[in-house]
Parts: sequence; structure tokens; C-alpha cells
Amino acid sequence: MDFIRNVIRDKKSEIVLFSSTAIALYGYDQGMMSLINTNYDYLDTMGIAEEDPLVGIIVSVYYLGCAVGAVLASYLGDARGRKPSIFACLAVTALGNLMMFIAGLGYSRGAMTMMFLGRIVMGLGVGGIDAVIPVYSSELNEEGGRGKALAQEFQSNIFGLNMAFAINLAVTNGLGKENQWAWRIPIIAMQVYPVLLLSFIYRLPESPRWCIFHDREDDAHQALVEILGEEEAGGKLEALKKAHDEESAHSIGYSDMIFPSGQQFHETMVTVMGQVNQALTGYGAVSVYGPQIFELLGFDVSTAEYLTQGNYISYFFLMTFAWLLIDRVGRRFLMVTGAFGIAVCFGILTVLGGLAMNCKQLGIPNLAVSIPGSIALYVATGLFGIGWLSEVWLIPTEIFPSTSRAQGSAISVIIWGLANFAVTLLTPIGFNNLDYWLFLVFCVTNLFAGWWTWAYSPETGGRSFETNQEFFTDSKEQNTWLVTRVNKGEFRHLPRGKEGDGVDGERQPLLAADGA
Repeated sequence: MDFIRNVIRDKKSEIVLFSSTAIALYGYDQGMMSLINTNYDYLDTMGIAEEDPLVGIIVSVYYLGCAVGAVLASYLGDARGRKPSIFACLAVTALGNLMMFIAGLGYSRGAMTMMFLGRIVMGLGVGGIDAVIPVYSSELNEEGGRGKALAQEFQSNIFGLNMAFAINLAVTNGLGKENQWAWRIPIIAMQVYPVLLLSFIYRLPESPRWCIFHDREDDAHQALVEILGEEEAGGKLEALKKAHDEESAHSIGYSDMIFPSGQQFHETMVTVMGQVNQALTGYGAVSVYGPQIFELLGFDVSTAEYLTQGNYISYFFLMTFAWLLIDRVGRRFLMVTGAFGIAVCFGILTVLGGLAMNCKQLGIPNLAVSIPGSIALYVATGLFGIGWLSEVWLIPTEIFPSTSRAQGSAISVIIWGLANFAVTLLTPIGFNNLDYWLFLVFCVTNLFAGWWTWAYSPETGGRSFETNQEFFTDSKEQNTWLVTRVNKGEFRHLPRGKEGDGVDGERQPLLAADGA
């Protein structure tokens, strides 16, 4: 009770808790669809077979909604404020979830259409949340703790994944795969997230940085008082006003970001390739189609479902290493080593998957193959959580200025949506046609992701926005994007020693840890 009371009284803790809970929505959907895809009543209601490509299409159209939602939420977040944008996204998420719940409830004609619409509408909301929440969070955290804060929030994403799959598993075992409530209950249970957050959002302050950039000085001061107290608010307000004066002269639009001639095209490509490479790790597919992967390794349906839950629980706890390491060893190191480690695991899974499908012919006991295969998948999942889950969302908030940070995050979500649309659409087709050779595909794509990150993605941790911008300015002057060549490879790793002692509106945190 004392912990809850302290969270309610501490505005910083409220913001972190709110952001973490909002991010959990993304994970919940992945865990929710894992077992819904194999529910017999769901497939019958939608009028499709388990191996029908429409199974993957229903899952994947959600990501198209996310891409569109990111653009709309970004615009609203810049024009009306972070809070109104988050509120609208939560309301849209709740509506889309309700549409999914009622799909085919008491009727059959048009059930699939309603499910498609519900998936798209919910994607609009969740995509918007994924675009605005990282911006809102990063605007309230220090350069030395941004990674830890966002990694902790994304750990709650995995909590949502675990919660959804656990509910799914419980109702499936209790009611059976032929019961419609075994797939409807996990869907409607998701309503607890948007409803709870909508009832809580009024307690949060608007981003003071956004208020300053929209000439709402009084609102910015009031928000700072809520967050920091009266004594520190005045000094912070002056720092934010100074940052505003320095950045207001540089108006940036999407055309400056998406065309090669634009002044921030390089930053945009780092953002785009971060999300593309995250999708290429294959973990959007693993999250949604986990049970099918364990079945491919030779386990029966029931055991595969329990092993999937175990994998998600392991994923949650291993994610702790992400927020312990991300500000200590850097984003780039975790991403590169993570991708190469996952590639090794998928290479092992290719061999073991082939053996699992030919155990009888080779006279090999099933468990001799399926147990090491499960270990490899557990390790790969942990490596993804540590190296790739939060990093690609963090980097855009560290390389774009306040004037284009929301657009940068929106582009990040758009690419995430499109890339995951492709992966989740093609994965069931791949399983049906390639079997265990799909693991080899992911092995190769992980090798590419690791190489590209090593070659072109700079280390942004522990540096202010101004310092990170030096990489892109110097790369243009030196006519190279290779991290090892720009400034003699200075951005290959975290800065050595403490960065400058100067204080300004971009470098100094709004939510610095007490006593830090």
C-alpha cells in the first residue's frame, strides 16, 4: 500500500507507470492473437481454414492501421499536445477492440469484415500510442537515463504479451478450442488497458517542452511545478525557452526527412533501417506464431502452448538486462551482438528443425532434438528483448530535434507497421511451404541486420541531441555514412568520460532521478 501511495503522490512515478501501461497494449495484441489463430470456433466464425492465408492477413492488417495511426497521432501530438493525442489513441484502441469482440457474435454474415475493420481501427490507436508515448517519455528523461526508462517501459510490453497469452491459455484449456468464449474473452479483457488509462490521463501534465514550443509559457510553468516543484521550475523554464529560441529558426517538415536532398534524410534512414532490421530478426513472427514453432520442433499442441508461455515469461525476466545494460554498454553494441547471436540460434534451429521432422527415419528420440531446439529459441527470444525491442524506438527520439521529433517517431512506427505487416503476413505462408527452412531465412536476415547496424547506426547513448547531430553533420562533410569513418569512429561506442557540463533545454532532464 505504501508503494501505491508513493506512486500516486509522485508525478514522475505516475508518468513512468502510465507510459509503461500504455506500451503494454502493443504486447497484449501479439499474445492475444497467438492462440486465437488456432481456435476452431474462431476459424469457423471467420469462415477460414487454419492454413488459409487469410489467417495471416487478419493478423497483419493491424500493422497497416498502426502505420496510418502513427501519422495521425504525430500530427495531433504536434498540433494539440501529447495528452490529447494519447487520449484520442486510447479511445480509438478501445473502439477497435470492441469491434473485434462483437465480430460474428450472434450473426455470421459479415463477421470477417467486422474483424478486419476492428483490427485496422485498433491498429490506428495502438500505432498512435507507439508513436507518441516514446516522444512523451523521452522529453521527460535525461540523456544518461533515456535508455533505461524506455527499456523499462518496453518490459511492460512483454508483461502485456504474457498477460494475454496466459488468459488465452487458461480459457482455452477451461472451455476448449471449440468454444467461442475461448477467443472472445481474451479480446475483451484488453479493454482494461485503455479504460484504465483513459480514467487516469487527466492526472498527467502536458509536456512542458511542447508547451514552450507553442508559446504556452504559463502551462509549461504549471507542468514543471507539478513535476519538479516550485523551486526548480523557474530555472527549467528558462532552459526550455532558450532551447526553443535556438530551434525555432529551423522549421522541418516531412519533405526534409524522406527525400535524399532533405537536411534530415540521413537521420530518417537510420530510423527506417532500425525498424526494418528489427522486423528482419523475425520476432514479430515468433511472438504471434510461437506455438506453431514449438510444434515444428516436434511437440504436441498442448505442450507447445505451455512452452510458448514459458518462453514469454523468460523473455520478460531477461528483458531486465536490457535496462541494466543499455546506458552502460550502449544501444549499438546490444543491437549488433543481439542480431549475430539470434542468427546463430536460428542456424541451430534450422538443423534441429530438420532433424525433428525426420526423427523416425533417423532413429533419433524426439526429445533429443526438441529440448535443445527449445533452449535455442528461448535464448534467441532473450537476445531480441535485450538487443532489439526498445533500442529502435529510442534512437529516433535521440537524433531528431524537438521540432521534428514527433515526425521522426511517426516514421519509425510507419516502417514498423509496414515491415511487421509483411513479416506476419508471410510467416504462416513460410511455415506451410518452407517448414524448418524458414529458420534459415531468419538466420540470414539477422546477419544482415547485425552488419547494417555495425556499419551505419551510430551510438546515440550518453550524448545530447546537439552531440548526436554532430555525427550527421560531419558525415555529410566527410561524404560517408560509415560509422567507423565519421570522426575516426568516435560514434562506434558510448562517449568516454562525462560529456560536457553545459546545461540547456535539450541536455538537462525534466525527470532526473532523485539523488542522481
